[in-house]
Amino acid sequence: MIAENRRARHEYHLLDRLEAGLVLTGTEVKSLREGQANLQRAYGDVRDGEVWLVGAHIAPYDKGGTASHDPGRDRKLLLHRGQIASLIGKVKERGFTLVPTKLYFKDGRAKVEIALARGKEQHDKRRDIARRDAERQIERALKARR
Repeated sequence: MIAENRRARHEYHLLDRLEAGLVLTGTEVKSLREGQANLQRAYGDVRDGEVWLVGAHIAPYDKGGTASHDPGRDRKLLLHRGQIASLIGKVKERGFTLVPTKLYFKDGRAKVEIALARGKEQHDKRRDIARRDAERQIERALKARR
């Protein structure tokens, strides 16, 4: 695991998850191997039949010299044509958004898990917090009883 967007679970209802490859340069891969990535403000965008990762920050590689990459550039996601067509339909018509949840290596290749998500209302967030607090109290009570 390189980076995780834990805030996405708080801000969105995550419905469907897909694994996508990333088109990266050499210094970006080296920086990812050092764990220098941030997905907090990232999102997926559909342009001209392609899916792009926008807003992901991959820090410049320190030992890369002058040939280092732009840390905030848009990166193309690699998906099957059917997956892209499905995402285009859902994002344009139903009002969903694409949110990256995890960035990791799988078999030596950088992968990003993107989720089809719908934004939460403020009362939904409060309800989730109240439910988590109640579960914690139940666990504490059960643990104290043992």
